Amino acid sequence: MSQLSRFVLVAVLAAVATALVLALAANVSERQEEAKTSNFNVVALTEATVNPAEWGKNFPRQYDSYLRTADRYSTRFGGAGSEAMPISRLEDDPRLVEIFAGYAFAIDFNQRQGHAHMLEDQRATKRVTERPQPGACLHCHASTTVPYRQAGLKQGATGTMDDPVQSAAGREQLMKGFEAVGKLSYDEATKLVEHPVACIDCHDPKGMGLRVTKPGFLVGIAALARSEEPTPHLPSIERWRKGDRKRDYEPNTDASRQELRSMVCGQCHVEYYCGPKMTLTYPWSRGLKVEQIEATWNETKFSDGHRFYDWKHEKTGAEVLKAQHPEFEMWSQGIHARSGVSCSDCHMPYVREGAMKVSSHHVRSPLLDVTRSCQTCHRFPEAELLGRVAIIQERTHVLMGRAEDALVQLIKAVETAKKNGATEDKLAPALELQRQAQFRLDFVNAENSMGFHAPQEAARILAEAIDYSRQGELALTRPAP
Repeated sequence: MSQLSRFVLVAVLAAVATALVLALAANVSERQEEAKTSNFNVVALTEATVNPAEWGKNFPRQYDSYLRTADRYSTRFGGAGSEAMPISRLEDDPRLVEIFAGYAFAIDFNQRQGHAHMLEDQRATKRVTERPQPGACLHCHASTTVPYRQAGLKQGATGTMDDPVQSAAGREQLMKGFEAVGKLSYDEATKLVEHPVACIDCHDPKGMGLRVTKPGFLVGIAALARSEEPTPHLPSIERWRKGDRKRDYEPNTDASRQELRSMVCGQCHVEYYCGPKMTLTYPWSRGLKVEQIEATWNETKFSDGHRFYDWKHEKTGAEVLKAQHPEFEMWSQGIHARSGVSCSDCHMPYVREGAMKVSSHHVRSPLLDVTRSCQTCHRFPEAELLGRVAIIQERTHVLMGRAEDALVQLIKAVETAKKNGATEDKLAPALELQRQAQFRLDFVNAENSMGFHAPQEAARILAEAIDYSRQGELALTRPAP
């Protein structure tokens, strides 16, 4: 090759390289500009904009994934999307009918579905259609922020719907409406809502920051802050406690963004009472552990002075407690919470769409997206991570089965003792132990992780449930005091 040819080749290669570099720079610049556009200002969002579709015009990426919560899915221990899995948990585990005898959960208790189904599922369940329920039940199954505020204004609260929820007027509207709607019948209250949990329940329409809007959580977390229970997983509470305490702990101003990424979930995924006898309550005044919550319920009195209970067991007469779905409480006892990992990190992992990095609003089990939900922190093969989860959940499931067996046997033993003429004094210790065993068993059974959120805590709770049931059986063999 002549010197001239070599010169021409070098020139051509240099030109090509330059063109490629310029193209790359242009592409990088384009992507950088694209990444700056996280939303589109198509519509003006206000404190009265409930419909997620309107928010979706400005935030199409988030809205698209939010819509996918309507998808059916299943894992080994959850979801209602697999044809191989019974949708009815009562059909899957008939022991629950015995355990919940006399309560609405003995009529209808189904596998969970995605957020998009939460309102329709509640409206359709026989627990509501065959047993009258209060309007308080809507607190966690619907977008209630606007309906509560509108009801509060009708009750004489100050301000207008233009006031931010976090303002004094907005808070007054929210709380007064919460009380008013909670006292309505479910049939009356459900007419006030149209959507399941929506964007406005977790986001400020102006700055899009995360926020807590459910009154039950706002009151409950303030009570937790006033307690002496350590909260290492919620450092903002620890900081508040070191202050002058002239005002209540306020998550919307005191909590960090990372804490709010769990608190917005903890607005609903918690243990609570929403029956007709008193205002919806999160029982956190002593702490978040099962025995602390039990102690809170034990010292709670209805308006007639009677000790709190969820229902009277149809076969034994025990005044028992029904746990709801204490994911926030159980997560609080686990290693992820103590390591600063939020609910959203696992259930709403970040995803890439072009140059954009957004939090997925397709809320679902992390087991369905191990790469994004787990492997960002745990650098192990997916099969190994799934295997670890399977071991935890299977062990919890087996232990829970033993706890159910023990409780059913206690119930049958009480039935037999009653038929044989046992007095109330004779039965009383066993009935109290049934209350303790039932609450612990249900605390794990109703919690949607099959023990994964806090494996050792779940095992401890179930061990206590078995122990209390067996103690109850033994109590029936002792002479009456």
